[in-house]
Amino acid sequence: MTSAEGKKRIHFIGAGGCSMSGLALLMKNRGHIVTGSDRTKSHKTDMLNEIGATIHIGHAVEQVRDADFIVYTAAISPDNPERVEAQRLGIPSLERADFIGRLMEGYENVICVSGTHGKTTTTAMIAQMFVEAGAEPTVHIGGDLPALGGGTIQGGQEFFIAEACEFNGTFLKLKPTIPVILNIDEDHLDCYKDLDDIEAAFARFAAITPAEGCAVGWGDDERVRRVLQDARCRTRTYGLEPHNELRAVDIAYDAEGRARFTVTLHGHQLAELELSVAGEHNMLNALAALAVADLCELSISTAAQTLSHFTGAHRRFEQTSVTDGVRVFTDYGHNPAEIANALHIASLQPHDRLWAVWQPHTYSRTKKLFGGFLTAFDVPDIVLVTDICGAREADPGDIHSSMVVEALRARGIDARLTPSFDDAEEHLRANWRAGDVVVTLGCGDIDLLNEQIAEHGDSEK
Repeated sequence: MTSAEGKKRIHFIGAGGCSMSGLALLMKNRGHIVTGSDRTKSHKTDMLNEIGATIHIGHAVEQVRDADFIVYTAAISPDNPERVEAQRLGIPSLERADFIGRLMEGYENVICVSGTHGKTTTTAMIAQMFVEAGAEPTVHIGGDLPALGGGTIQGGQEFFIAEACEFNGTFLKLKPTIPVILNIDEDHLDCYKDLDDIEAAFARFAAITPAEGCAVGWGDDERVRRVLQDARCRTRTYGLEPHNELRAVDIAYDAEGRARFTVTLHGHQLAELELSVAGEHNMLNALAALAVADLCELSISTAAQTLSHFTGAHRRFEQTSVTDGVRVFTDYGHNPAEIANALHIASLQPHDRLWAVWQPHTYSRTKKLFGGFLTAFDVPDIVLVTDICGAREADPGDIHSSMVVEALRARGIDARLTPSFDDAEEHLRANWRAGDVVVTLGCGDIDLLNEQIAEHGDSEK
């Protein structure tokens, strides 16, 4: 929906989410009247109100009346009063992913970054590369990129860069010309039967790409390779193994896990890179970003320079404060592989003891990946576990954080139950000491714990 179609009043149900608030901002920047609602007040709802949108806390039928268009998230049930009223009034409505797909129409190059892990960081890398190269992309990221002042940019009509999430098959509603598949792993098992079912969804995602497009994928992942082999469009693989077209070679890491390496394409040197973000996974993310830059004919030297000073997206191993001599970080990791990666990076930071504070996200994920979560916490010295963030799910009554704590203890891990953020903060302050490192983990609102730690004590960034 463009401003050329005339000014419309667009109402967002669930406006406080990362993706939805970004869409609302994008529509405001296109000249539309933006209203919306969410069940809770947040930084995102405050931001939208500050820029002239009208976001209500709570859902009520009168809030959709006179709207020209409704956008809602997959988490908004059909019996939501605003959705019911919009249907009664005949107001056109689209689910969030359908709306993003509609926005992508007319763009020459649509870059959609998918994968079980690393979507936000890689999309942010690509977006920052294109902006610094002067390509004027339109961007929609499911998170904030401090270097660009947020997660949404209104640009020209040549490039649309977006995150593509596999949850509930929503990425199948997008219109990629360059789909990026970072990895295929277990997650969202409330939507998929098993890992084979997840792989089949990624195959359908790649199949959306027109024949003249090009699918980019991590060639070291057997499942990604199979998806690319069956794609009807051109493909480009990246990775560490010799069979990949774009590779990292001559790899070295500094003391905090930041990679320095040479990038080759078909055996010829393309760039030298020294990253400011740690971990092998971020080296792979950078390779994916460079593959996209090369396909879109960006200056590789400019792209490499951007990646060298890229410092990450909000909540991706982000330091939030130094309190009482303790460095406090937050990370969005919410499945076993992501948590293990974040804790590995945390372990490379100079520290006395390493604390992990985990907010499990959704009852279904906690149950179905239970065993994987237990092995993800072998690195930290002490693990605090808060109550499960139910998000879109009702409590089934058969899973509780205390069960996780008991199982962690049975593995010999020093785990404690701290149900609320106040409980976790109280325990930390009573027991941490200068030189410790704390990392909070989860994709719910665990970052609010970081905020209150920073606010309640003598802290510095």
